Amino acid sequence: MRYGTAPGRPCKLTPTQKDRLKALVTAGPLAAGYPTGCWSSLLLQDLIYRAFGQLYNAHYVCALLRNLGFSFQKARFVSDHLDEERRRHWRATEWPALVRQARARGALLLFGDEASFAQWGSLADTGAPRGQQPLVLTCGRRRAAKVVGLIDYFTGRLFYHSQTERCTAQSYCAFLAPVLARTAQPLMLIQDGAKYHTAAATKEFVAAHAPRLSVYQLPSYSPDYNPIEHLWKTMKRRTTHNRYFPEFTLLCASVEEGRAYFQAHPAEVKHLMGTYLAHMAGLDVAA
Repeated sequence: MRYGTAPGRPCKLTPTQKDRLKALVTAGPLAAGYPTGCWSSLLLQDLIYRAFGQLYNAHYVCALLRNLGFSFQKARFVSDHLDEERRRHWRATEWPALVRQARARGALLLFGDEASFAQWGSLADTGAPRGQQPLVLTCGRRRAAKVVGLIDYFTGRLFYHSQTERCTAQSYCAFLAPVLARTAQPLMLIQDGAKYHTAAATKEFVAAHAPRLSVYQLPSYSPDYNPIEHLWKTMKRRTTHNRYFPEFTLLCASVEEGRAYFQAHPAEVKHLMGTYLAHMAGLDVAA
């Protein structure tokens, strides 16, 4: 056996230049001096020519980037108010401590949140004949069924209340009161920083039920740390995605069907939570 060169035309960019190209693409077009936040094949073609003096066919640029480990993806928003140090502390220290405390007290470890289900519906990918985009009727009415819920991390038990008006401290406390009445265990409630969660009336309610109810705040702008978000996404897929609601009562009936289903199947709710919190904490908290 003997070493030889690969057949075909040699690569225009050296390995060092490819590493430099990967860094430029990762930094984004704005950092490279372009007046846009989106890469395109033509921009990438110009970038390579400007940086390395090599002119690639615009169609090949996509293949080149794919070979370097890139793909075209839709961006997502990340709040500029994120406190990563606070998030790391919650993930590594506060969350494991809450799990241990809940187990020691025999408490329900509840994640709480609110969601809206719009009458004009919601869209999602679905199967359809090639070249025929699915069409979904919409009434266009900007009305929504608002829901507030709690899920127990250990069992997947769901507590749920629906309403048509916006959430307030008074309506939130009115939701928590029956939860306290229907349970006997201590309640450890983890929630975000919504105004009605931290309002004076809510704090007074929590203080009045302090022997059984304790509240803990998630880090700011951290919905990814609240597993009930997975329940809302799944409920919307079941109740509103690609659905037509000419009457508001039809929307409410669909949302109530979804609520009843997940209340009757706590194992599915627990499955939706996944094991990501346990993984982040480095502990087997789901056992």
